[in-house]
Amino acid sequence: MTTPPSDPPRCPFTGQAASLTRRGDLPAESLPEIEVDERGVYRVHAFGAARDILRSEAVRQAGFMAEAAREMGGLGRPPVLFEEGETHHEMRRSTARYFTPTQVAGYGPTIAAFADDLIAELARRGEMKLDDLSLRLAVGVAAQVVGLTDSRLPGLERRVIAFVEGGGDSEPGRVGPERGRVEGLRQQAQMALFFLLDVKPAIEARRRARRDDLISHLLDRGYGEVEILTECLTYGTAGMVTTREFISAAAWHLLRDPELRASYVHGTERERHAILHEILRLEPVVTTLYRRAAAELTVEGRSVPAGSLLALNIQHANVDPEVMGEDAAQLCPARPLPRGVQPQGLSFGDGHHRCPGAFLAIKESDVFLRRLLMWRDLEVVSEPRLGYNEVVKGYELRGFRVRLGRGGRARPGA
Repeated sequence: MTTPPSDPPRCPFTGQAASLTRRGDLPAESLPEIEVDERGVYRVHAFGAARDILRSEAVRQAGFMAEAAREMGGLGRPPVLFEEGETHHEMRRSTARYFTPTQVAGYGPTIAAFADDLIAELARRGEMKLDDLSLRLAVGVAAQVVGLTDSRLPGLERRVIAFVEGGGDSEPGRVGPERGRVEGLRQQAQMALFFLLDVKPAIEARRRARRDDLISHLLDRGYGEVEILTECLTYGTAGMVTTREFISAAAWHLLRDPELRASYVHGTERERHAILHEILRLEPVVTTLYRRAAAELTVEGRSVPAGSLLALNIQHANVDPEVMGEDAAQLCPARPLPRGVQPQGLSFGDGHHRCPGAFLAIKESDVFLRRLLMWRDLEVVSEPRLGYNEVVKGYELRGFRVRLGRGGRARPGA
């Protein structure tokens, strides 16, 4: 069993608020490592078991409507999020260059320009919703990386968010046939709009002249328009929606705690990233990951039949005291961890389906938040309303209003 180092140093932030988004369910330490619910779903709460499942080659992706997508005809090659085996590994290798730390560092000036424009708009207007600003940043950055930069009409943000707002429960088997058909028609209409207004013009522009982005890469690999559409949906919406929520969650923590905020604003990049990783550990944007057992598995000594659905509770796994320490529920950046355990826990997943945009998500969050929080007269007008999105299986923070300067005037911190 993985155990934390003995006698860890005391965290300077011990006693500060832990998760601000977690539902009021049982504490992780009181839950079994794995249990089977009334529907026969194996629900996993322990870090080690969840990580082993994510790394296993004997399971396949089942979340975020993966199984429904596989059943749809006419898609050609499934998107990389839903692929398995060597096909998936080869595709991940071929696109990895867009998400390496070196490449992400190269996006820095673009991210900074987006952030400066948004903060300047906040300064002019005096008061805005942070969740709107974070959405525009996340969509703007992801669009550059993917290549969605030639839309026929403004409103890419609304078209992206439409895929995950108002949908049904994405847990396999939860939605009945009738609701599934209605949801399928809604998704098809939104997909057609997204394709005609955003994806197709981007493809046409890159057929005339390739650029250094994902759509150009897919064209070079012989992908058709429908296949490119599905990749844009998975890379684009997944990165845009989740980064939006994390920026709001991180800002919520930092604005509630002056000491943590000061440490973040005046810290080195490594120290700032440690704070963001720790917040992400406590606030995983996707709180449940799903896998389908392709063969019989043994999980924590328990036999799981082939075909079974496994629901991995990332919120619980990330505060497993056997791995994260007795203060696992507290916010403690750069906490001592066992060898091989990532500081954000399983918030980016693990194994061959680990989030490819992990470095990019932290980079753009850091660039924007540091620029925003260095203004000493930044004030919270209203804290966010906490909701839950059943499509993404994660929290939503809405109505997070902030004010920059009284009467629109602001000055940077020292």
